[in-house]
Amino acid sequence: MAKVYKKRLADKMLADKLEAMGAVLIEGPKGCGKTTTAEQQAKSILYMDDPEYSDQYKQMAQTNIRFLLQGETPRLIDEWQNVPKFWDAIRFEVDHRDDDGQFMLTGSAVPPNSNEIHHTGTARYGWLMMRPMSLWESGDSNGTISLGDLFNSPKQIGSACEMILEQLAFLVCRGGWPKSIFKKTEKAALTQAIEYYEAITRADISRVDNVQRDEERAKRLMRSYSRHQGSQASIPTILADIAVNEAADISDITVTSYLNALKKIFVIEDMPAWNPNLRSKTAIRTSDTRYFVDPSISCAALGLGPMDLMNDLNTFGLFFETLCVRDLRVYADALDGKVYHYRDKNGLECDAVVHLRNGSYGLIEIKLGGDKLIEEGSKNLLSLNEKIDTTKMKAPAFRMVLTGVGTYAYRRIDGTFVVPIGCLKD
Repeated sequence: MAKVYKKRLADKMLADKLEAMGAVLIEGPKGCGKTTTAEQQAKSILYMDDPEYSDQYKQMAQTNIRFLLQGETPRLIDEWQNVPKFWDAIRFEVDHRDDDGQFMLTGSAVPPNSNEIHHTGTARYGWLMMRPMSLWESGDSNGTISLGDLFNSPKQIGSACEMILEQLAFLVCRGGWPKSIFKKTEKAALTQAIEYYEAITRADISRVDNVQRDEERAKRLMRSYSRHQGSQASIPTILADIAVNEAADISDITVTSYLNALKKIFVIEDMPAWNPNLRSKTAIRTSDTRYFVDPSISCAALGLGPMDLMNDLNTFGLFFETLCVRDLRVYADALDGKVYHYRDKNGLECDAVVHLRNGSYGLIEIKLGGDKLIEEGSKNLLSLNEKIDTTKMKAPAFRMVLTGVGTYAYRRIDGTFVVPIGCLKD
């Protein structure tokens, strides 16, 4: 039986970019659904990793690459980074055809050799970042509260959420990998993330730039990264964490090399700092916050399952934050926005700031659940709200405490929205 395609928020973004640009580059981690999404709009396809033809394609790319670009448009070049020369060839073709929506390129890694790329692609290429599925896309959120609608500052919101803690623990460990969504059993679904983690450490982390890296060292590094998620841990901090289990000396340069490789295959996606205009001078921390692109990677790296999270709510809370950041990024992209974090020298922080291109922004605290934590999160948001100089920038469109469990989505007396993640959509 043919699998039914689950619609993605990226579908409309891709269509819009094809309408505006000659070519669109779709990037993201392996297995997040890039190719399947692109196939829905492609009129012809070249699979560069097809084992039967890949060698021929690579040979032809050296002698007659324009022939490989012939076909009904939009033409999809899948795993294009195997032949970096495609970049300039497509740029040239787009210029001479002088029409939009000509090509889509998908890739689960940046090209190993960028020396073969001589043009930035400006004005010819559009970029689209895809991530694993949000809970709304996978069907695990009821989607009754729209993030976009919150920017209109409604006087009240109301919705019920039936998600329980055990279900949320499973969703954190399963992740948003499309193949896991269709599995018949929970065990089979959880296996997807484990095998993805194994593939990263065994092969992908070395294959990305043809630099041989140690599998066990990669696993130690990813375990350390998992423990430091949601923090601004420095390279020396991560180095100290893994050095105790290293037989030989390891340097900052080595750790940075491994982390850069993980970024090139879109396994790591750190969050940049937000720098607002404040009423008084306050030193703002500018370090990125550490995150994997999906919480299931952390669970796999540390060997944790749903029951392990249920028995350790502190760890559960950290990984739940990564799940929320993943979903917020997916929703923000659909709203033409970005997600940042805030932290100042006094320890005041905000887990996520969704900032739209039009200058509107919302402040978000992420809490697993419980009245005490919700109260704490709301007070935090109010404190930051009061520091923002609204004579120099807009006031926040909304403040929200995003929770893991909770019966209802509602607006508090102080104006803060409380929204369970199982209610949220773009």
